[in-house]
Amino acid sequence: MTTSVPSGMPGLRGTDHIGFTVPDLDQAVDFFCRVIGCEKIYELGPFRSDDDWMAVQLNVDPRTVMRRLALLRCGHGSNFEVFQYEAADQLARPPRNSDIGGHHIAFYVDDFDAALAHLRDSGVTICGAPVFRTEGPSGGQSWIYFLTPWGMQCELVSFPGGKAYEKTAARHLWHPAHPEA
Repeated sequence: MTTSVPSGMPGLRGTDHIGFTVPDLDQAVDFFCRVIGCEKIYELGPFRSDDDWMAVQLNVDPRTVMRRLALLRCGHGSNFEVFQYEAADQLARPPRNSDIGGHHIAFYVDDFDAALAHLRDSGVTICGAPVFRTEGPSGGQSWIYFLTPWGMQCELVSFPGGKAYEKTAARHLWHPAHPEA
């Protein structure tokens, strides 16, 4: 007799938050709130443990200290849990997209040009030139990468007229401008 394992996690509703570590929590909260437009909801910390709790629960060196963390709300997207850790084995360089564990956060905006001008006016480091997709499943999308003050990769993205794949696909990706769809 074969037992069938259900596909997916029971009761899954979506992504609650994305957690990431920064070198300076005050700088990160200022950047995400003042430049991006997030809202700080609350802050916790510090946390440390004299036993192996940090290693067992968080998969970090047991003597790691979580200096503080802040929870930010970002429009209609996922919340951010932003950490400032102190650890003996901490890596100081943010991962690149090509590194294992590499990542970026993409911010959807309705007016790509206005948002890009805002980033430039705010002194944000912009990577390269805007890309405007006209073909393929992402046709209709504009994007450009930018860096936080500590070097974390982010992306500005917009497709107010939708993406090309949406014209024929039965199922669409979640969209922050239409969170109910």
